[in-house]
Amino acid sequence: MLLTKDEEKALTGEYGRSMMIAHKILLSIGEATDATKLVPVKWAHLSGANYNTIGDAGLDFLKSISNETKFSIFTTINPMGYDRKKPEFVSNEFKIKQKDISDAYEHMGVVPSYSCTPYEIFDMPEKNTMVSFAESNAAVISNSIFGLLTNKESALSALASAITGKAPYSELRVEEFRHPKERIKMTDCNLSNELEFGLLGYFAGKEVKGNCVAIDCPRNPDLINAKSLSASIGTSGSCGMFTSQSPEGQIENITYDKIERGKVFDELSTAEDGDIIALGSPQLGLDELNKIAFSAENKKFTKPCMIFCARSIYEKARMMQIPQKIEKAGAKIICDACTCLTPLITRDEYDGVITNSVKASYYLNKSNKIPVCLMDIKTILKNYVS
Repeated sequence: MLLTKDEEKALTGEYGRSMMIAHKILLSIGEATDATKLVPVKWAHLSGANYNTIGDAGLDFLKSISNETKFSIFTTINPMGYDRKKPEFVSNEFKIKQKDISDAYEHMGVVPSYSCTPYEIFDMPEKNTMVSFAESNAAVISNSIFGLLTNKESALSALASAITGKAPYSELRVEEFRHPKERIKMTDCNLSNELEFGLLGYFAGKEVKGNCVAIDCPRNPDLINAKSLSASIGTSGSCGMFTSQSPEGQIENITYDKIERGKVFDELSTAEDGDIIALGSPQLGLDELNKIAFSAENKKFTKPCMIFCARSIYEKARMMQIPQKIEKAGAKIICDACTCLTPLITRDEYDGVITNSVKASYYLNKSNKIPVCLMDIKTILKNYVS
């Protein structure tokens, strides 16, 4: 990699320990991805905010750098493990560890968004703006729908970008790698709802070897379906971008049909029913909350229900009386957290979870060891709200 004199000085520790560590991280990643140089980025979105995700080792690392560095660019952050305004649902130990993590990030200057859908909260930069997004659904949707330039960053690489304001010039930041060489060719499948988009995305993420894939889907899917597609692509593989445009040149066709759809569904939907409904992975936006409120108005959920959204989304919705209707119907709305890896949903408490999220299903099955019943949101509301 070609480094500037300032970058070389940073690597030797001339600008402090944290800047040295951050540059070493970026240099290692750059060399592994054949980057030619480091380039400026305007926005970093961090993962690694949940204690269940980073543990004591991650917390110790954050503590070690938080008192000696400040983020150099606009930096937002993923959900934590619970809602700080509803602390009664988690242990004191978890609350203490989670607070230490939040304090460290906020001391370094993070915008405390605690959301995996920053594109629903903040104004998006102009097309072709370089950013560094660690949250997989945010990276995929930003590349695919908003035309930003980011790789699927790790917690460490996005953190290093936040400190330095730079990222390796490789993979999806380079134009030639944003053109697909593989195409998901759909046969006899109907993308009728967000769950179907999620199942398709999970299949694509598993099958695709490159950074970008062409998918036979609507050219401009609405945001709800685009979120589901992006989240599931990001969950099952390394692909960081999709396009619905017809690819040029030699292309490998990968068939997605009812048989493949059934295999994905059977892998992820491991229960016939559940004893709690969990919605919000990615976190729900204003439109999704409004749909739930409309269906649940003057009715009741027949099972316990947790709904996860960003606090800023909740506050906007509250001005429109949306969460009030949902909560009156018996659901709990959780801010600052999401379905994945939260201590609010454990095998000790629940034998099965009902959700419309392919991403949540993957993590609930694999990490929480809780069976999952997958249904689209319309069916969930039809079956469990009356």
